[in-house]
Amino acid sequence: MKKLVLLIGILVMTMGLVKAQDEKQVPTNGPEIEFEQINHDFGNVEYGGTCEVAFKFTNTGNEPLVIQKPKTSCGCTASSWPKEPILPGASESIVVTYKTTTKVGNFSKSVTVTSNAMVNSTVVLRIKGAILEQPTEALPEKDFGTGSPVNNN
Repeated sequence: MKKLVLLIGILVMTMGLVKAQDEKQVPTNGPEIEFEQINHDFGNVEYGGTCEVAFKFTNTGNEPLVIQKPKTSCGCTASSWPKEPILPGASESIVVTYKTTTKVGNFSKSVTVTSNAMVNSTVVLRIKGAILEQPTEALPEKDFGTGSPVNNN
């Protein structure tokens, strides 16, 4: 009896795997978006500037792909994207820019990309890094007796 139950279980699992493989092989009609990467680590960056990365993607579908305005997670992050439809087989990029003037320390931001893709119509791009401490300018030494800067030459 145990062998029969085991045999039936293996048979059901095998049928499920075969069906799943058949579903994967069915080509979809419509646009498809495939990114080369969806995460980027800037590492350590200097305070007071910007850092930028281009997230390259390809329309792997068989109809034009249209990108809606990507939504950033905060005002310190901006994006630029192709406004025209991307033809099948064509590649483009979404450029994400982060201002490093907000605060010192680690950051992690996201950009939500929405398109007319049949699968993965919403993709979240992520950036992270660490802003190094803002350098302090050396102030001239003061001679407390006269109130004028000291000239050590």
